[in-house]
Amino acid sequence: MSGPHEYDYREIDDVIHGRVRLSMMAYLSGAGAADFNELKAKVGGASDGNLSVHLRKLEEAGYVAVEKGFRGRRPQTTVTLTRKGREAWIAYIARMEEFLRPKAAE
Repeated sequence: MSGPHEYDYREIDDVIHGRVRLSMMAYLSGAGAADFNELKAKVGGASDGNLSVHLRKLEEAGYVAVEKGFRGRRPQTTVTLTRKGREAWIAYIARMEEFLRPKAAE
């Protein structure tokens, strides 16, 4: 992507770009799915409430699916990266690569 707007910050996906959401998307892009506690451990530093808020934003965007159920008698929340989420992640990475690629002087 080149042209007059090649460094336009408005082209960055704000849903993904937040630090906690970026970490979650990065982990899920490789894992595909994770339970809440696994995701919390991998992201590190987020409280349950904070992680839940960020998950809701990703879910509202259609980037993840959140399924609540039970394993035995214990509640379990499973988060899965959706097709739309994978496509958004790939587009995000491509856009960031464009930002970081050195440009020749014109």
